[in-house]
Amino acid sequence: MSKGKKYDYQVIQDNESWSVEITRKVTKKKSLVSKRQDGFASEAEAQEWGENELKLFLGKLGEHNRRHAEQRKSPGTSSTH
Repeated sequence: MSKGKKYDYQVIQDNESWSVEITRKVTKKKSLVSKRQDGFASEAEAQEWGENELKLFLGKLGEHNRRHAEQRKSPGTSSTH
């Protein structure tokens, strides 16, 4: 089993500005953009935003997954899945 990152970020230069994309690896060859932010003045600024936003994104995702797992365990609740 692979130990690659499922979520990561990319810093991209668009002419004079920089943008950041938070990506999710779907398959070995395919990834999707989960979040994008444009208009950074420098690469360092974009890199810092990407690192911080990825941490927040993964934290929210983990919290969502934890709540969802608790709902599945709770007796008497019906799942719509």
